[in-house]
Amino acid sequence: MKKRQERRSDCPINYALETFGDTWSLLIIRDIVYFGKKTYGEFLESDERIATNILASRLALLEEKGILTKRPHPSDKRKDDYALTEKGLDLIPILFEMAIWGARHDPQTGAPPDWIAFMNANKELVIRLTRETVRNGGAVFVGPDSVVSQVAQRQG
Repeated sequence: MKKRQERRSDCPINYALETFGDTWSLLIIRDIVYFGKKTYGEFLESDERIATNILASRLALLEEKGILTKRPHPSDKRKDDYALTEKGLDLIPILFEMAIWGARHDPQTGAPPDWIAFMNANKELVIRLTRETVRNGGAVFVGPDSVVSQVAQRQG
């Protein structure tokens, strides 16, 4: 039987932080949303170089908290694919606000300025497209049906 962890308080911000508020959990969610990463190995390849034990722990926690689901990989049964649940998809607006804030305040940001400006000016559209795209296995920046390519088609 799993030991039930006590919450520090009933504050909604505390709940959010206890659910997904550590650095690694947010970066895993970012990798799914922005870059379409799905497997343990793909998460390990991220620039931030997460340790294997931390990655395993965070994936398990996010699954336990209902943010991620884990399914066997369709072509390699030795791997699992991770995807956001509806509860996880609800974090997309938070990720976008964090990206906008980080791009505004970090002089060394790697975020494309045109994308940040577009996202800031068209939040509802970008959030809706991102939610639909990620729900269907896509991502913001990668793949033929990426959010960026959908936006370009609408503008072109």
